[in-house]
Amino acid sequence: MGYEKPRTMTEPQRVFFARLNLVLAVLVTLLCVGESYVILNSVSWAVTSEVEEEIDASSNEDAAPALLEDTGSIWKQSYPAAVYKEDAERRGAPRTASAKQLSSPSRMFSYRREGLKATDSAAPPPHEEAERTARYLAHHSSWGFLATISTQQKIQGLPFGNIFSVSDGPLDNGTGTPYFYVTAMDNSVVDLRSNPAASLTLSEAESEYCRDNLIDPQDPRCARLTLTGRMVAVEVKEVDFAKEALFSRHPQMKKWPIGHHFFFMKLQIEQVWLQNWFGGIFLIPLEEYFQASP
Repeated sequence: MGYEKPRTMTEPQRVFFARLNLVLAVLVTLLCVGESYVILNSVSWAVTSEVEEEIDASSNEDAAPALLEDTGSIWKQSYPAAVYKEDAERRGAPRTASAKQLSSPSRMFSYRREGLKATDSAAPPPHEEAERTARYLAHHSSWGFLATISTQQKIQGLPFGNIFSVSDGPLDNGTGTPYFYVTAMDNSVVDLRSNPAASLTLSEAESEYCRDNLIDPQDPRCARLTLTGRMVAVEVKEVDFAKEALFSRHPQMKKWPIGHHFFFMKLQIEQVWLQNWFGGIFLIPLEEYFQASP
């Protein structure tokens, strides 16, 4: 009876089986981990009553951010502590029917985005209609460049510019008067206390119109509006409208820190300056400006 020499694996075979074992180990690990997790959304989570209570408790405003079902929105990224607690409890529990419901939650937490790109909601008027173009920019712009006379020591008396979120009213009720939500801690507001004179510049470059038509922001066809006048604090009887105007277009303002003592201001317009085409600028009379429809 002859002796048969045991076979040995060649080098290619050893490499093949080593890779196969590695793949199998990874698959087993993933299957084990998958038993403990339910994927909701890469950047969102289901809102439970516990999370809602935590949000309400940490809020300084009357209304919490809006809740949306649209999973395509941009979601708030800072998770309440209750979410981590809920996730830890879910990891240790077996999968049940309730876990299937979480995979398609009925309510997700998010900030509304209406008003953030209000310039896309309507086409600009023809350039021949200067008054309407001015009101269009005043109404559909969500931010602008405010110039003041500086009180800062090194540039005292010189122009100083700053970016501010603005609104002339809710999307369905433009007034032509820009409103602001500001804090006395801002350099521009310090300037305004000394000298309320200011100019607010709004540009059509904020919208998609200039980009889509390959028009440079400095090109006269990319309309720009400068409103010049005096900044004043909004009176008590007008605060509710100012709040609606700004918070409906800039919902994040509801969560700004109360310790900064934000308050409402508006620009009392004295001059309307517009450039929206070649051949010069328009100085629009105030009466015609306010009578025009945005």
